[in-house]
Amino acid sequence: MSFLENIREALRSISSNLLRTILTALIVSIGLMALVGILTAIDAMRHSLGETFASLGANAFEIKAKGYNNRSRRGGVQSKQYPPLSYLQATLYKKELTRREPGTVVGVSASISGATEVKANGQKTNPNMQVVAGDENYLRIQSYSLTQGRTFSPAELSTGANVAIIGEEMKDKLFPQVNPVGRYIYALGKRFQVVGLLEKSGSTMGGSGGADRMLLVPLETGNQLPRNGALTYDVKTATPSAGSLAFLQSQATGVMRAVRNDRLGQEDSFDVESPDSLTGTLDSLTGKMQLAGGIIAFLALLGASIALMNIMLVSVTERTREIGIRKALGATARQVRLQFLLEAIVICVLGGAFGILLGVAAGNGVAVLAGSSSFFVPWGWVGVGLTICVTVGLLAGSYPAGKAAALDPIDSLRYE
Repeated sequence: MSFLENIREALRSISSNLLRTILTALIVSIGLMALVGILTAIDAMRHSLGETFASLGANAFEIKAKGYNNRSRRGGVQSKQYPPLSYLQATLYKKELTRREPGTVVGVSASISGATEVKANGQKTNPNMQVVAGDENYLRIQSYSLTQGRTFSPAELSTGANVAIIGEEMKDKLFPQVNPVGRYIYALGKRFQVVGLLEKSGSTMGGSGGADRMLLVPLETGNQLPRNGALTYDVKTATPSAGSLAFLQSQATGVMRAVRNDRLGQEDSFDVESPDSLTGTLDSLTGKMQLAGGIIAFLALLGASIALMNIMLVSVTERTREIGIRKALGATARQVRLQFLLEAIVICVLGGAFGILLGVAAGNGVAVLAGSSSFFVPWGWVGVGLTICVTVGLLAGSYPAGKAAALDPIDSLRYE
């Protein structure tokens, strides 16, 4: 009996026991769905996070106070925390670095409030609008664009005028079907004139609205707004040339150390975060998540392989007389073993293919719930899944196939 004939015979046997085949394939499908689904969700979220990190700009980096936003404990000891960047430090850094490196763009901003209610025309937004104060470089360095209006004028930036640029979600709520430029809004006890409208950005990872829920005011204006405590300033630096990024980072480190009065021999009181460093952290995190997901999926596949072996043993018992007839007609032990092995593999591949489709759909569904906006197909994991299907079929079918091949044809013919 040829190899192709063995496959055809396996398919005929499968079709003659269709219900049992479907149930067996579903067991394998669940195991593969767990494996591919978990890994697809991780890869999809990593892909979306990678795009978010890339939005920082390939030629840009941020400087933040070390330990101020990360109060974790390492080895039972809390990491040292340094004071946040002050307005004076941020402006001195900006002035000194742009003097040393002409063409460098430095943007300074501060988050005033992340849960603000904005009112206008008798309407009000949900209390989830973000008020941000930024300098003249903020829109450019954050890659934000305006669809209507203008940016802040030098006079408005220097005097701290009550002007604002708003996001699309705020405009839809307060000024539906109306041009918001030139109109007034009320927030944090102040009245602001709208001078610009940000381009719609959509949701980002974590579910926030990005620029759509933003109320941007001049940096000097933000310093005058009411707040609970001292502002924390964010400093972002960009260079026109990617080749000079490493040099610019070293220059920025030297300037910031001088501005922060870090003593000689003392560690930096700040972190320099670039897309590369963020990607490295993300790779480390997703690697651990993939390991945990792989262990969970392996346990599911182990249960599926045990169930498949049990069903194949039942199949051998039910078909003992059939095996005896085949051997009486001249089938060798090798051919009988190969037939049952191929049957197990075909069942695994059919169930595995269905499980992979379910896993890709489920994984992307989880990623969408987590905030990802793109559909991701992990072709590498699809290949791994199919390989696992064949492996599980071989392992689970080996013992039942061996048992079938070892049956005595005379005893098998007498079996009832």
